[in-house]
Amino acid sequence: MYELIIVGAGPAGMTAAVYAARKRLNTLLISDDVGGQPITTVGIENYMGYQFIEGPELMQKFEEQVRQFPSDVKVQVGQKAESLSRIDGGFEIKTDKGEIHRAKAVIFATGKRPRKLNVLGEKEFLGRGVTYCAICDGPLFAGENVAVIGGGNSALEAAEDMIRIAQHVYLISLTPLTGDRILIDKVTGASNLTVFVDHEILEIKGKGRVEGIKIRDLKSKQQRELDVGGVFIEIGLIPNSEAIKAITTLNRFGEVEVNYANETGVPGLFAAGDVTNVPEKQIVVAAGEGAKAALQAHRYLQRLK
Repeated sequence: MYELIIVGAGPAGMTAAVYAARKRLNTLLISDDVGGQPITTVGIENYMGYQFIEGPELMQKFEEQVRQFPSDVKVQVGQKAESLSRIDGGFEIKTDKGEIHRAKAVIFATGKRPRKLNVLGEKEFLGRGVTYCAICDGPLFAGENVAVIGGGNSALEAAEDMIRIAQHVYLISLTPLTGDRILIDKVTGASNLTVFVDHEILEIKGKGRVEGIKIRDLKSKQQRELDVGGVFIEIGLIPNSEAIKAITTLNRFGEVEVNYANETGVPGLFAAGDVTNVPEKQIVVAAGEGAKAALQAHRYLQRLK
């Protein structure tokens, strides 16, 4: 039995692993991949210490720091936690590879995944014009025509950011805009914004990178193409909380509910990062929450001795 298992190797999970190693906790870090959402981010300009760094490069640096502690942190990548249950003296995690891991304490830091459009070109142009984070990648499209997909608050906030940066913004929604009225009024008054409601996106097109999109009016069935260099998909995020929902409380968004100390309602079970109800889903926030969770887990384990 490990002292601590960390589930997830994004900013929160890897930061937690470094702090756990510094406390000399016998730790297992398991994840189906390394890097989390930042892997799909073209450029990051708001992580302290770097005026600009690409997402994969930053996450590589995170991983390198974790792997400096091989005697304290065992890293197993390529395994997805399918279930988490309580056992006598701790917790048991079953993975999709059929393996079982046990620990006295667990930090759940599996993050979120973007809700996908599932249209032609979305996967092919990811990181080459397709992005799921306007805050992260918006400045990279300064002076270009861009499309924001979605009609809720996240899409409206992305459009608000981009009308200050881009030459022209197309806001495309399957439904009438559903965000807060104050946001709708603020955004739709911009001279460089065109709104298409009751429209669906059929295809993201380009050669090497995004060059345009094809959309269709749901009522008239009329199709048109828009020349854009960037596509911001803002139709929501899905918490990767399926494995934990049986033993702790989730909010209405499916996020794990934690307090200021990253504690769930289950003693010894902590959570950190975007999978939780902590506001502001940013890399720097997730990393800080991972550090807090590891320190709290160390205090919990000390009390067990």
